[in-house]
Amino acid sequence: MDRTEPRLVTSVERGVATVVIANPAKRNAMTTAMWRSLPELLERLAADPAVRMLVLTGAGDTFCAGADISTLREIPESAQGLAVAAEDALAAFPRPTLAAVRGYCVGGGSQLAAACDLRFAEEGASFGVTPAKLGIVYPASSTRRLVALVGPATAKHLLFSGELIDTERALRTGLADEVLPAGGLDKRVEEYVRVLASRSLLTQAAAKEFAAGRRDRDAHWAGEARGSGDTAEGVAAFLERRAPRFTYTTGPTR
Repeated sequence: MDRTEPRLVTSVERGVATVVIANPAKRNAMTTAMWRSLPELLERLAADPAVRMLVLTGAGDTFCAGADISTLREIPESAQGLAVAAEDALAAFPRPTLAAVRGYCVGGGSQLAAACDLRFAEEGASFGVTPAKLGIVYPASSTRRLVALVGPATAKHLLFSGELIDTERALRTGLADEVLPAGGLDKRVEEYVRVLASRSLLTQAAAKEFAAGRRDRDAHWAGEARGSGDTAEGVAAFLERRAPRFTYTTGPTR
């Protein structure tokens, strides 16, 4: 494959799946093919029991500058539908997800970052939700997700103006969870994912569903906890003053 061809690059190492948005000629803008391929890619990773968490990032010094605008010359509603499907698939991924953001995180890029559980950004990154610059109605589901993340006032500011905000404001409003100095993002992400991969996936998967508002899974997760062995292992490890060896795995959410 031509390395300059727009694509999503995937690797799995030590329980961490990394998905890299790669379209360097257009600041990692998402093409129609990339939007379409993301849900299938995520489904494959969710079915892999070796994957304990996922990191989404961009190639080079940019996260994602949005959707490739040329796709909107087609049927805008169709292009938007693909973006929403990709965003929803990312939000539904059954293990922890982290967006590692450098440079521009704009438009469709901000949709993807908002769909992740957490966002770590490097100083100098810029965030923006820009449909007002194109006369596009931002999807209802994406709007609700943004409001839940940053609150109604900040969501309205971003949507009404299309202005970019810096990492300081992103951190203050909840669009970013951590901001790292230049050159420090990779190290922090590596440290953090190592911590998450060592923790109980049972706890993480249940917490992710409950935090998302699921109200019909209490009995399910109680049963999972009883049969998992993670609780017994966690208590034993604490009493024996050793690192726990959690073994619970989970498939796609239902």
